[in-house]
Amino acid sequence: MVRVKNSVATRARRKKVLKKAEGYFGSKHRLYKTAHEQVMHSERYAYRDRKQTKRNFRKLWITRINAECRVNDISYSRFIDGLNKAGVEVNRKMLSELAIHDKEAFKDLVKIAKGEKVKAPTVKVQEETKEKPAKSEAKKDTKASEDLSKLTVAELKKIAKDKKVEGYTSMKKAELIAALK
Repeated sequence: MVRVKNSVATRARRKKVLKKAEGYFGSKHRLYKTAHEQVMHSERYAYRDRKQTKRNFRKLWITRINAECRVNDISYSRFIDGLNKAGVEVNRKMLSELAIHDKEAFKDLVKIAKGEKVKAPTVKVQEETKEKPAKSEAKKDTKASEDLSKLTVAELKKIAKDKKVEGYTSMKKAELIAALK
């Protein structure tokens, strides 16, 4: 029977474990046996904690929602029950974000949960979104006129197209800047 030498595979397997154990304290990152034990434990902890992270975030969101509900004179359970009965499908993560950043919208949801009627602010939101791009375009134009040399050729060509400069497609950057000024 032929003797089988397995040193290459063994060394590779051990190197892989020691690579995972980098940064561990004491002999846990130097010696294979202790490193292997610690890596196995670490992988178990990582698997367990990936599940626990989801639970912990849900707890955090519920705590935040409950705190804001108490400010608005309703309990968390009545709030969630009221939203379910009203047919509002918003997950707890988004409710938590609303509780932190947009208290007015959260108050509207509390009113919906209590069974009160709420005005829809859709008209205001649409008007605001229409105005904002115009302002940002005006800012871009003033910045572009101040310092055209910082812009890319593609941006310069876009500005030239807006200003209806003839032959802008074949111009180089210096020519574009001169034509725009």
